[in-house]
Amino acid sequence: MTMAALTPRATPTGTAALALLAALTLTAAPAQAADDPSKPPGTVTTSPPPEVDANSPGLKLAQGATLAPAKVLDIKSVVEDLGGEERREDTNENVTFALQAEVLFPKDSATLNPQARSRIQAIAEEIKTQNAGTVRVFGFTDDLGSYAHGLTLSKKRADAVHDALTGDLGGNVTFEVRGYSEDYPIADNSTEEGRKKNRRVEISFPTTGGNSNES
Repeated sequence: MTMAALTPRATPTGTAALALLAALTLTAAPAQAADDPSKPPGTVTTSPPPEVDANSPGLKLAQGATLAPAKVLDIKSVVEDLGGEERREDTNENVTFALQAEVLFPKDSATLNPQARSRIQAIAEEIKTQNAGTVRVFGFTDDLGSYAHGLTLSKKRADAVHDALTGDLGGNVTFEVRGYSEDYPIADNSTEEGRKKNRRVEISFPTTGGNSNES
């Protein structure tokens, strides 16, 4: 009987042994739970940001080209008191106060009530702060009653507010005073809440640095 020669099994040594040990170690390492990240989501980048060559021709203006003039975006801020009686709107160019008629006048009247005085004085102080040379005072009504009646009433109410402002500002301000009846509503006239907002007097003027001579 012929015996086959036994081939001795190779034993990992040196570099091969280290590679095998590393493979076993990686396999045995527990996977990190997905819901327990080592850093908050969104804070780990998977790749470094690309390098940008500041001298790249694609980042330079063509010969003879110039940048367009800088443009300031028109930002509007609107603040209204809890009762909606007074509303202030600020833009880059103008400040506009809208006062509901009920806080200024008795019903269907153009005579200022005693409480209106302090509100108008506060607006006059803001006009002085902005150093405005032109002030617009516009009256508006809801759509109840005739258009002609609303036109008369809105103009008389604008006149009354103008007269009160003149006493506080003196003769250094140019006024534009108009009545618009039910035109230019800012709310729905089908509800009383909306009609209250539409019955108003608006006082507007340029902000500091604005054009005080605009029409």
